[in-house]
Amino acid sequence: MKEIIIFGTGKIAEVIHYYAHHECSYKVAAFTTDAAYLPDGEVFLDKKVVAFQEVTNHYPPSQYDMFVAIGYHDLNKLRETKCQEARDKGYNLVSIIPTSTALPSNVVYGDNCFIMPPSLIHPCVTIGNNVFVWNGAMIGHHSIIGDNCWLTSCANISGVIAVGKNCFFAINSTIGHGVNVGSNVFVGANALVTKNCKNDSVWIEGSTKQFRLDSRNFLRFSNFNDL
Repeated sequence: MKEIIIFGTGKIAEVIHYYAHHECSYKVAAFTTDAAYLPDGEVFLDKKVVAFQEVTNHYPPSQYDMFVAIGYHDLNKLRETKCQEARDKGYNLVSIIPTSTALPSNVVYGDNCFIMPPSLIHPCVTIGNNVFVWNGAMIGHHSIIGDNCWLTSCANISGVIAVGKNCFFAINSTIGHGVNVGSNVFVGANALVTKNCKNDSVWIEGSTKQFRLDSRNFLRFSNFNDL
């Protein structure tokens, strides 16, 4: 197992570093980011940060692998772009999937994937490249998740679903059984989608309205404190 370089110096990179080091037994050699975003002191989590433009000079791809740990900016297109740039430099992109995730043995996944335990992934699922699945998310049997998608915690993808590329599923969103989801689709928090989604579509639920009473009076009138 090669040591790895993590692209990114933000909160996502910090989470990835934890799982890579503590649960996947990877040794993280350093971090990298674009030269314009180098942190003060060029250090992150007590490790050296080098400019991505010069990373091959310090950590050649023949000796190191890489993971791109940035968020879902522009429906994951920024992360997609950086993954391709890393591949073009010759790096193998690893996936960070702790054994505690307990993936069924016939689940197929690509490179630069992150699956945070505990997730609920059924047998006969195919996951593309550069897909992030946060804890509590569910992917049902015989579903296909396209490249560069992001499933936030507690998102639910039911069985026999085909998801295109560069989609985002927010917390507690649910896709019904057998639905086809196009590419570049945004599904907001608590949304329930039960019909096919066209490319570039957006599905959102309204926010809960504020109740007319303040919390003190609500508790007094609702007998909540008697429970």
